[in-house]
Formats: sequence, C-alpha cells, structure tokens
Amino acid sequence: MAANTYDAIIIGSGITGGWAAKELTEKGLNTLVLEAGRSVVPERDYVEHTPVWELRYRGWDDHVKRMATQPIQRECYYACDEYSNKFFVSDADNPYSCEEGKHFAWIRGRQVGGKSLTWGRQSYRWSDLDFEANLREGTATDWPIRYKDIAPWYDYVEEFAGISGQAEGLPQLPDGKFLPPMEMTCVEQDVREALANHFDDRMMTIGRSAVLTRVHKGRAACHYCGVCHRGCITGSYFSSLSSTLPAAIKTGRFTIRPYSVVHSLNFDSATRRVTGVKVIDAQTKSSLEFKARVFFVCASTLESTRILLNSDTPEFPNGLANSSGELGHNLMDHHMGAGASGRMPGHEDKMPFGNRPNGIYVPRFRNVKTKQPDFLRGYGYQGGGSREGWSRGASMVGLGPEFKNALKMPGPWHMSLNGFGECLPNHNNYVEIEKGKVDAWGVPTLKIHCAWGDNELAMSKDIAVQAAEILAASGATEISVFQKPTPPGLGIHEMGTARMGRDPQTSVLNEHNQAHDAKNLFMTDGACMASSACVNPSLTYMALTARACDFAVTQMKQNEL
Repeated sequence: MAANTYDAIIIGSGITGGWAAKELTEKGLNTLVLEAGRSVVPERDYVEHTPVWELRYRGWDDHVKRMATQPIQRECYYACDEYSNKFFVSDADNPYSCEEGKHFAWIRGRQVGGKSLTWGRQSYRWSDLDFEANLREGTATDWPIRYKDIAPWYDYVEEFAGISGQAEGLPQLPDGKFLPPMEMTCVEQDVREALANHFDDRMMTIGRSAVLTRVHKGRAACHYCGVCHRGCITGSYFSSLSSTLPAAIKTGRFTIRPYSVVHSLNFDSATRRVTGVKVIDAQTKSSLEFKARVFFVCASTLESTRILLNSDTPEFPNGLANSSGELGHNLMDHHMGAGASGRMPGHEDKMPFGNRPNGIYVPRFRNVKTKQPDFLRGYGYQGGGSREGWSRGASMVGLGPEFKNALKMPGPWHMSLNGFGECLPNHNNYVEIEKGKVDAWGVPTLKIHCAWGDNELAMSKDIAVQAAEILAASGATEISVFQKPTPPGLGIHEMGTARMGRDPQTSVLNEHNQAHDAKNLFMTDGACMASSACVNPSLTYMALTARACDFAVTQMKQNEL
C-alpha cells in the first residue's frame, strides 16, 4: 500500500470516531484516525484525585488568562475548571461567530478521545415515539430507520461499553443490556414513591450511565470519586481512550495521527467518490494529504459540517454532498435551564455513600399517550438528591471554632429536577462558512444562526411548572423554580446539520449514514440526526456508527465502494 494511503480514514477520535476505529479495524481494514488535537496520557493528564490545595489557583483558575483564551468554553457546566480546562479548546485559536442578537455556545474538545473524556455519560435508547415523530406531525423529513433497525446495534454497543441502569418497561424509553443500577439516595427514593402515588403518567428511575458498577471487559468498577470530567484513571467510565481505541490498537491495523487539522475532502466527480483528505499539521502548519477507499467523518456535528462546507467543488459550490441544500441546516440542541429545586425535610440521620457519578431520570411523559395542547414533543428531568456540604459555609454568617465545627456535619437534604427538552428541526437554524475569517491553522470558520423557537419556549415553561408540582407532591419545602432556558449549545448535544433521510432532495445521508452524493463518505456523529428526541444522544451515535461500519465493510467486500 502506498504511503499515506489506507483502506479507511476516520476524522475525529471521540465517541463516534473511536467506535468507527474499533469496528473497521476488527473487520480487517487498515485504518487511519486523524485527530486535530494532542495525545492524552492518563497517567500524566488525568488528575481526578489531586486535592484542590495542590492547584496553583486553588480551583479558581487564572481568571484573566481564561477570559482571554476560553470565554466560551468556561460557559460549560463545572467541567471546564482549573483541573480540566486542558480538555477544552482555546476559543482564541478556534474562533466562530453568531448572528447578531443570537448566541450559540460551541463547546469543543480537541484531543485524542475528544469530548468522550468529559461527556456526561447518560445513555438512553430512542423509541419509535422519537423515530416516527417527524412523519406523524409533518415536521422536517421522516427518519429512514425505525427502532427495530437500530435495536440490535443498541444491544451490541451496550454490551461492549457497559451501561448501568434499571429496567422499567416503558415504551417511550426502551430498556437495554444493563449492568447493575446505582443506588438512589433516600430522598430520591421518596420522590420515586411520591410520583407513583400521585401521578399516573410519570415515574423516576436511576440514570442509565456509561459508568461501570462491576468489572467489565477488563475495566474496573467505579469507586465513586465522582469527578469524571478530570479523567478516570481506572477506565471505569466509557471513553474512546479507555475502550474503543485500545480495541482498535489490538488489531494491529490501527494508526492514529494527532495534531492533524482537517481542512477539506477531495472529490472526484468522474467516479463520484471522495479520494483524499487535506490536512494541516497543527504543529508545523504544513499541508498533507491522505487517501483511502472509505471515509468516516466523525469530528462532531458542527466540525464535520464545516469540513464538508469547506470541501466545495464546481458541482457542489455550497459544500460537498450538498445537492439537497440541507447541509448546515436544521441545527438542534436540547434546551435546558428550566426546572425546580427544593429542601427535603427528614433523613437527617442518613448520609449519601461516596460521590455517585450519576443522577436520576424522569422519562418523558408529555405527548406520550395524550396530546399536550401547548407544544409538540416532550422532555425528561435529570437531577438528584443530596445533602449540602461544607461549601455551604460560603453563604453563611459565622466565625471561629463553633462555625467550623458546624460545617463538619452535612447540611439539609435537597432535591433538584432539571429539564432537558426536545428541539424541533428548523431549516432557519443553520451554519455557514464565514468568508474571510479563519482559525489558527487557516481553515475558514463557521457563522452560526440559531435560536429557540416558540415550541421550545412553551415547553420550557411547562418543565418549570411540572418540576415544582413533583417536588411539592414529594413534600419539598422552600421550592425554587427556574424557567429561563440557557443559550443553544450548552446542552452540548448539537445535532442535525447533515440529516439522514430517504429522499436525496431533502437529506444529506441515507439510512446507512452514507452520503447520497458520495457513496464512500459516511457521517455518524450528531450531524446525521433528523430530529433530536429529548434523551441524551450519544448511545444512538454509537449504535448508528457500528451499524454504518458493518454496512460499509459489506459494500467494500462486494466491490460497491
């Protein structure tokens, strides 16, 4: 085989790129993974057990430097802190812009493993309530697959990744291949019981999480240190670095090239195939090209879309594989920021065990059996019950030994319910290349046009009201309600900009995640999604990737690719 030529090239080493690497190498393909960022060495880079007093800024960061280099990344939930900001990009080196008056927080991780090192690990299956929604309502375009098409692949990826959870028998949230569930706290059990006693349409379960509760595939069970975003030296949570990439390495057919910023793809209009990928070496700024028979673009939703938009040709002036005109359009994220919290009296004699890296989940109950008049689709709640710790002293008045001793014991129990709502696909939420603006490697950047619509805003109001009603029924006091949704992007579940569909005139990809316009091009990250459901999407990305790899290799063996 010629230098720089492979059977398969994968762009990105995160959740989908890692799965593609595992599947393609295990099926016999000599595979190259191109990663824009650096290598990660757990023994060097993971610091989950480092005490805060050993950090230079005691966990508070160098505020001036962070505001200059990571103003967007620091909007991310607590994960982008002094421990872990190295797992998030420099916004100065990776600029983008938003339409005036709108804000989209693009959270990114450029390193081997991508955002699989910092993801929330919540892992839920979709149901046909989700796959059929667009067709049922006449919204956007119909999914080209149904639950029966992906169910075996859910089984497959769950058995490898290790998902802990509790089977509940809900049609809107199919059960999976679960490891033993984590235990709920006493107040969470109270809320679960209250839901069963006071509501016919809703229930609460422990989160379904890609965190091991027993030894699995050579990886150790979680020891409940609870700071997964700092890295997991035991490999107890699923990431590319701990699971799929090591599996690919074992085959002997795997090559990874860090510091490889992909600029664009090369397309041969005569054969209607992608022939190569143009790469900028992140350290030297030199240009390289790599060639292959099949290409998997798994760089994350917006980055994958940027690559195709930058791969324009005379035939595709608005981006490669964009005969439909839908590339870049229909950007979605889960809206969050609405919910409620309250104080839970009682159980002062009980203590939580360890620092559980998981919460609870209240599955969707709106628009399941009966139609909600104010909005389409639905939402679920994540959150949990816990006791206040010593940090509550920051807002208390006190001084001296008595004050310090009082903080040795935990404070009262609290319960929070935070909504994650479905976003409808909307052609007017889109991204485009911003002419004349480039990143640190000379790659043209994105301009993002995205805002919540009336349906998301109406749903957000209901999320807040129903969360308060659930807590009140559970005996909570001092209930605090929050309703304003956070800006798009902060759900970190961006989806939809190269959607799947049956019709090449209205979609970018077919039912196998294969580009309609270039048969050896596959996209299996969030860009492929035709709708967003209301559950965390990563498990679906994994299943779609494994399924697409199986199809691609079969096609290659039949000389169709």
